Amino acid sequence: MSQLLAATIPAPSIEYQELSPMLIVFGAAVAGVLVEAFAPRPWRFYLQLVLGFAGLGVALGAVIGLAGTHTTAVVDAVAVDNVTLFLQGTILVVSTLALLLMAERGLEPQLSLPRREGPGTWSRAAAAGAVAVDAFTPQAAAVPGSTDEIAATRAGVTTTEVFPLAMFVVGGLLLFPASNDLLVMFVALEVLSLPLYLMCGLARRRRLLSQESALKYFLLGAFSSAFFLYGMALLYGYAGTVRFSGIAEALSRDTGSKTLAVLGLAMLAVGMLFKIGAVPFQSWVPDVYQGAPTPVTAFMAAGTKIAAVGALLRILQVGVPGLRDDWRPILGAIAIATMVVGAVMAVTQTDVKRMLAYSSVAHAGFILTALVAANDDGVSSVLFYLAAYGIGTIGAFAVVTLVRDQLGDEATTLSSWAGLGRRAPWLATVFALFLLSLAGIPLTSGFISKFAVFTAASSGGASSLVIVGVISSAIAAFFYIRVIVLMFFTDPPQDAPQVVTPMVTTTVIAMTAAATVVLGIVPQPLLDAADKATTFVR
Repeated sequence: MSQLLAATIPAPSIEYQELSPMLIVFGAAVAGVLVEAFAPRPWRFYLQLVLGFAGLGVALGAVIGLAGTHTTAVVDAVAVDNVTLFLQGTILVVSTLALLLMAERGLEPQLSLPRREGPGTWSRAAAAGAVAVDAFTPQAAAVPGSTDEIAATRAGVTTTEVFPLAMFVVGGLLLFPASNDLLVMFVALEVLSLPLYLMCGLARRRRLLSQESALKYFLLGAFSSAFFLYGMALLYGYAGTVRFSGIAEALSRDTGSKTLAVLGLAMLAVGMLFKIGAVPFQSWVPDVYQGAPTPVTAFMAAGTKIAAVGALLRILQVGVPGLRDDWRPILGAIAIATMVVGAVMAVTQTDVKRMLAYSSVAHAGFILTALVAANDDGVSSVLFYLAAYGIGTIGAFAVVTLVRDQLGDEATTLSSWAGLGRRAPWLATVFALFLLSLAGIPLTSGFISKFAVFTAASSGGASSLVIVGVISSAIAAFFYIRVIVLMFFTDPPQDAPQVVTPMVTTTVIAMTAAATVVLGIVPQPLLDAADKATTFVR
């Protein structure tokens, strides 16, 4: 029997060069796991940084070296084309910025540790020999606030396993939009999701809120993955294959009812729209964004959206173009609901992270508007939007990490940000820049992004979505400008939070702010790159 199988099933060829960006990142992740297992504890943090940044840098070089490649790999399971490479380059850039935020250890240079006052009694007091800490709990398995966790903090223990977890997420993000069949796409979805569930529960402060957000993300993510699997089974039953080209060919041949394919696509869309954060699958977004460590929130808000939109783009353009008349109206309705709900709910928020979370929901609707266009202009505008949005989002969440209350926790309530422009004018100015970009104000990357997607939607016959998008942008501008007024034209509270200026996070903020301005004033090079990256391997 084995001889018969060997004679009939050829061994798959593995194109290592085309797969090199993903293989490099996964290799760095596996090496990080080995470091956690065998390296002495004092060396782990620095070894993980070297592995992480070296892996991302070499992978980005590999992506640049593959520019212009238009082929498939691993028996057509992975597509390496202009769209894939543009998205992978964007993911690697934002992942590098997010990894810098995760590596920051200067947010609380004078950490106040609890001190025992009596049996079973602890008080907050400055400890001798205070240590620099990061955003992650020193001992993830310990009960929040327990003596074990406090002892680990005193000892300066660092949760270095977050770095290999992040590298596995990046590997999954790179594979997700490159997947050329549904089975590989599902594997990529799980590879990027499972480490994220863990990372969301590792916050140093507000541990219970962090663990609650991780559990909610896990349960809803598992539910959406089940829908994805069900949709994959239905499409396989319809076409007899999970390969996108095979599904497209089956749809082009079929002249009868395509109900089974439509149902399969609808189930797939649940899993994809959940990751994008579109209505009605957005309920996890504000809670998880608020509870997760802020560097993880920035990573998730930028990287996951880029990869998920890229994967959905490939499904719609390569897998089911024959169902265009069926999915365009539904996707248009979802885009309208997402823009409106995201903008309206953001107005009611009193927490900065939750406000940015609903802003992310609204931006998901703007991106879907361009997908409804179903043309090359829609593809290029989506690619530019993802790049500009990802960089700006990293910068906005980086600013949030620098505003801290008297106990060292992040001051995320909006009232705490009153008068920030007087106490830290540079930080308030940069945050205002990010907010204006998210609002789509001219001379920022956000304006060029929205102009591009609305132009594409109009050319694709979706003018009604453009009207709703403009109205939603006006609503969104209200709460962005409200925060700016609060920072610059409101008196600070008596217990005003402090502003810290660690070097690494400050550098990330400076780079993202510069990119936001440059892409708003001189966007043409990136627009040209996006225009060239509209061809798919079919």
